[in-house]
Amino acid sequence: MTTWSKDQQRLRASLQPLLGKISDGHVERDSWADFPREQWDLLRATGILGLPFEESLGGLGQDLLTTVYVLEGLGQGCRDAGLNFSVTSHMVSTGVPLQRFGSQELKERYLPRLCTGELIGAHAITEPDSGSDALAMRTRAVRDGDSFVLNGSKAFVSNGPVADLITVYARTSDRPGPLSITAFLLDRDTPGLSFGRPIPKMGLRTSPLGELFLDDCRVPASRVLGRTGGGFLVLDHVMRWEILCSFAVNTGEMHDRLERCLDYARTRTQFGRPIGSHQAVSHRLVDMEIGLGSARHWLFSAARKLAAGENAAKEVAIAKLVVSEANVASALGAVQIFGGNGYMAEYGIEKELRNSVASTIYSGTSEIQRNRIASMLGL
Repeated sequence: MTTWSKDQQRLRASLQPLLGKISDGHVERDSWADFPREQWDLLRATGILGLPFEESLGGLGQDLLTTVYVLEGLGQGCRDAGLNFSVTSHMVSTGVPLQRFGSQELKERYLPRLCTGELIGAHAITEPDSGSDALAMRTRAVRDGDSFVLNGSKAFVSNGPVADLITVYARTSDRPGPLSITAFLLDRDTPGLSFGRPIPKMGLRTSPLGELFLDDCRVPASRVLGRTGGGFLVLDHVMRWEILCSFAVNTGEMHDRLERCLDYARTRTQFGRPIGSHQAVSHRLVDMEIGLGSARHWLFSAARKLAAGENAAKEVAIAKLVVSEANVASALGAVQIFGGNGYMAEYGIEKELRNSVASTIYSGTSEIQRNRIASMLGL
């Protein structure tokens, strides 16, 4: 296991006092299903949004492992999982591909404001008819002089209703395979770009999600991230970062949930003794502990391997699968341990179960991850 330096521990610990304040009112905000702008602004002040980005462009200059470790602390300290999800979506959707694949002009123009959270980022990948099959997207980008003209629509755009800067993936060729996709960086006010209303959803309700529409949307060729036809390479890089960052938050949330369940099991009495002394409850808590340990093992193993420049495709897929399914099991276990109180909205436990289900769907479903792992096993 990784030994964290004092500087890394101090950086993570520096967030915790503020995260408790940000968590206040999280149950009510979930029922309102509004983006928590005030809480976003509080997080902006911590500098967390600039974690992995160049110091010369306003970031904190932290490496991947430190970023993942600090984001785990965000999940442990902040009970607003929707806000947490918006943080990681913002970070990986625009900042990560911009830093790796963007021109110097684009980086200087946008990264400082992404690092401060003045601009909110999103990316538009999924389409109504293609779902998990990103290569089947129909949104087209046709070259016209020094520009591309984009037409199509996207679904499930997290942060879309509040985003200022969006990475849009579109088809630039009819030939099959990954070389047909290109990534574009668009401002919200680009003519021909529009957004639908926020779509009600099961969980992560404070992270707004909606549709995006492109109608003869003219984008300068200078807005291409990477090169024309290189969008799948951009997307592959982004997805690995998205999994590690988003699911680090999930392991932090699981840690906090386990601590609350242990405290409840020690203090809640039934039949004259703490419920934690009953084998059915204690075994459920043991399973939560094992699930958390397994999740953290795979997550940080994948992060270490990727940070070392090694091929971590299999480890990232396993980490995503293990963390997401352990997260659902942990949340369901918490509802059972809290019993009737866990089913009531005021405790915030049922919200965590609703939130956790999304983790088995976004960033590649559990079924997709199993297919990927199987293929890497030669099956």
